[in-house]
Amino acid sequence: MISTGLKKMSYLGVFLLCGAVLAAGCSKQTAQIPQQAVEVQAIQVAQQDTPVTYEYVGQVQAKNEVKLQSKVSGNIVAKMVNGGAMVKKGQPLFQIDRRQYESSLLSAKAQLAQSEATLANSRLDVSRYKRLAAQDAIAQQTLDTQVSVEQQNMAAVEANQAQVQLAQENLADTLIVSPIDGRMDVNDLSVGSYVTAGSTVMATISSIDPVFVQFSMNENEYLQLANNNGGLPNSWGNSLKLVLSNGTEYSATGQVEQVDRGINQNTGTITIKASFANAQQLLVPGMFARVIAAGEVHKGALLVPQRAVQELLGKNFITVVGEGDKAESRAVTMGAKVGNLWIVEAGLQPGDRVVVEGTNKVQPGAALAVTMVGLDQFMNPAKQ
Repeated sequence: MISTGLKKMSYLGVFLLCGAVLAAGCSKQTAQIPQQAVEVQAIQVAQQDTPVTYEYVGQVQAKNEVKLQSKVSGNIVAKMVNGGAMVKKGQPLFQIDRRQYESSLLSAKAQLAQSEATLANSRLDVSRYKRLAAQDAIAQQTLDTQVSVEQQNMAAVEANQAQVQLAQENLADTLIVSPIDGRMDVNDLSVGSYVTAGSTVMATISSIDPVFVQFSMNENEYLQLANNNGGLPNSWGNSLKLVLSNGTEYSATGQVEQVDRGINQNTGTITIKASFANAQQLLVPGMFARVIAAGEVHKGALLVPQRAVQELLGKNFITVVGEGDKAESRAVTMGAKVGNLWIVEAGLQPGDRVVVEGTNKVQPGAALAVTMVGLDQFMNPAKQ
């Protein structure tokens, strides 16, 4: 029994010894496998004078927009245009039932004629009483009373004349005309709809050419403009560019026409309106676009693509190709954005190689297989 136990222990020892030898061999083999380099693209940082542009999100607005309301009440009996049509100032649009206003005008004219007849009669009486008074045939009080009656009748005539004028204006106001040149919306009322004076919106008309593009800048941006050569918005002149939502640049340049009186307390921004010509009617109210204004020139700026910058806990980092083609994460201070590029104010030196493609696959200290590319290919928004 003792002999058998010794044999089992001997076999177990040999087994463990073999296992240890195999494990050591595998560990040594694993250590000998070289780490695979991560393929990345990088650019070489260079200094160059860079004009800075300021970019804001804007929305197209009509320069003039009128909610069409009637001065009189009644049913619409005719429409001269359809919703969405282009209209001219003074062009007839709607006709409101005019029958009651015609009756009111006739009634006012009749009252005027009656008061005019009464006034004429009182004037004859005054003329007669004056002759009799001159002959001391009547008392002076009788003449004075008749003169007062004449004045009352004159006031009645003037009041009835005002009523006739009001009735004529009401009758004329049954024809609704366009107050401006522009396009009418498609939410216009139909024939038969009842219109309440000063309340019902019959249609909305928006001017087309030129148009406003409204945008906002925050307080820091405003102060930054005031402290550098870019100048304040009202000094930009006719140099604003507009980039539409599909990436195309609008053909006409614009200029700032209105700057709000102060900072909006709810949003912390100041509102600005720029005017753009719209002869081709390409710009439509409600459309979004990017407003681009030229600013100052940064001398010897270091530029990197925005995609190369990683933001973490309020700080910016860039992956740099370090010594021995090893990845190195470097904290940087960023300046103004220029299109798809970003000016680096601190943290980089000319000649540094910055990873621009593959940063999400790279850890600090990782070996890199670097392919160098040019900075110019990142300047086109379509390539980003």
